[in-house]
Amino acid sequence: MPPRFIASLAAAGWLTTLALAADSTEAPKPQPAAHAGVGRLAPDLTATTVDGAAFKLSDALKGKKAGVVAVTSVTCPLSKKYLPTLAALEKEYAAKGVGFVVIDAVKTDKPEELKKLAANAGLTAALLHDADGTLCKHLGAASTTDVFVLDPARTVKYRGAIDDQYGLGYSKEAPKHTFARAALDAVLAGREPAIPATTAPGCALDLAEVKVPEAKPTYHNFASRLIQQNCQECHRTGGVGPFTLETLDDVKAHKGMVKKVVADGRMPVWNAFGDKPGEHRTFKNDRSLPAEDKARLLAWIADGCPEGDKADAPLARTFADGDWTIGKPDLVVQIPEPIKVSATGVMKYQNVIVDTKLTEEKWVTAAEIIPTARAVVHHVLVFALPPKKPGEIDLPQRGEGQGYYAAYVPGNSRQVLPEGFARKLPKGARIRFQIHYTPNGTATEDQVKVGFKFGPAPRHEVKVFPLTDPRISIPPGADNHAESVELRLPFDVVLTAFSPHMHVRGKAARYECDVTDPKTKQIETKVLLDVPQYDFNWQLRYELAEPVTLKAGSVIRYRAWYDNSDKNPANPDPAKRVKWGDQTFEEMFLGYAEYYRPQTVVKDDKK
Repeated sequence: MPPRFIASLAAAGWLTTLALAADSTEAPKPQPAAHAGVGRLAPDLTATTVDGAAFKLSDALKGKKAGVVAVTSVTCPLSKKYLPTLAALEKEYAAKGVGFVVIDAVKTDKPEELKKLAANAGLTAALLHDADGTLCKHLGAASTTDVFVLDPARTVKYRGAIDDQYGLGYSKEAPKHTFARAALDAVLAGREPAIPATTAPGCALDLAEVKVPEAKPTYHNFASRLIQQNCQECHRTGGVGPFTLETLDDVKAHKGMVKKVVADGRMPVWNAFGDKPGEHRTFKNDRSLPAEDKARLLAWIADGCPEGDKADAPLARTFADGDWTIGKPDLVVQIPEPIKVSATGVMKYQNVIVDTKLTEEKWVTAAEIIPTARAVVHHVLVFALPPKKPGEIDLPQRGEGQGYYAAYVPGNSRQVLPEGFARKLPKGARIRFQIHYTPNGTATEDQVKVGFKFGPAPRHEVKVFPLTDPRISIPPGADNHAESVELRLPFDVVLTAFSPHMHVRGKAARYECDVTDPKTKQIETKVLLDVPQYDFNWQLRYELAEPVTLKAGSVIRYRAWYDNSDKNPANPDPAKRVKWGDQTFEEMFLGYAEYYRPQTVVKDDKK
């Protein structure tokens, strides 16, 4: 069946003009934490400093509250620009108990030149020259501006750029984002950095031929950190996971299941792909395991789960149960009465509308959803509704046509917008909570709440639009029924995130647009997000590391596939024709897309 248009508001041509043109500038971009090495144990580097003294990383960081290992090069222009910034960072944070190490990554660089430039900048850190590339290879450094922020147990908590003041092809008067500083503040406060990884534009390193011995994986030097980073958000005391993975005994007791779900790719949950089958598009919040880590974890289990040296153990990870990780909210909206959650069975979606009583328009810079009984909350969608008109009836799904406002799934309960971006919360707005509970054997009750942080009028307003068609009709027994809808954009947009939504018959989802090759003028369909194995149990939001710009008149397409056959074990009734409905035994066809308008600057009307 051909796709149906739900909008055609632009007179411009129908072809998508996707912003893919080559750019001579390169700024730091957020990266998936696990794929950048965040959460791993930094190796205990041993070397000789440029002054001839013996050096060992664990000794250099002994008694410190955090550590910074910065890569540089005296022949890289960007590295040289960042030496004064690094020196200022050292001067400020050394007094707070942070140790600093600087490694020159280029073989032909002169140690005497490193000493001279460091002295001129005011750096007092230990200086190392990595002439054979082994130090950077051990760290996993990719450029001469890479910075690693470590906690006291040498766990990598941040990896990437110092800030965004300098990049390839540009310089700014001052940085807008001070990534390393923010990461240090988080580590010193016992928190996880809000941005754990970025690229680090600089002189690229090619260490493919450098051979370094790899330590045998043990629980303390590898598996414990991987599990902390990827599993404990759910598999912990008070989490939604069916069992805890907080100790070696926990892991051994459940190693069969851990092995099974990691080997077949079901855990950690992540199903997003990009342009070609089997290739990941880059998403900030990519939860997948790097292939190398997956292989090492399975090898560790096959080896009998060796414990290793307790001296290599990470610090225990802490979670803010009941506390606001975005800081104290300016407004908290909570459902007025607790909802009783049964011990067994399946609960219908709960929909509760709460009046904010806002007397003026607000701009939301951060939002966080906190259930009071996390163990039974599968997901929560929050919608901002306009004031209710006299005699108006609130339908169960009302508000979804305008797109969600905030979302909660295990492992993702908050969204903090970048500086200059915000969502509008209108005067008199009402908040609708759509809550999906999953009974876990114990009757309880939950009183979910959402917190909002307010800020000034932003440069750009973040919005969500739904790609949807409520006229879906899925035939009985169909095992691969397709639905498709298209939207012609009335203005330029910058796409930042996607959230496909279906119910238990949902099988796969895909966002696409059409691209015209600037050389051949041929039309190519570009995949923005591909979810080949949609899972109703995980309502994930996929946040692009590099936002995509679409011009006015462009067409964005959302496709979804459904399995209404008896081959689908979750199918309530294969003999039934399924149409749109709020309940899980019915279906939805929704492809949310987050965006902002690139040329539109919000003005504060109150000024």
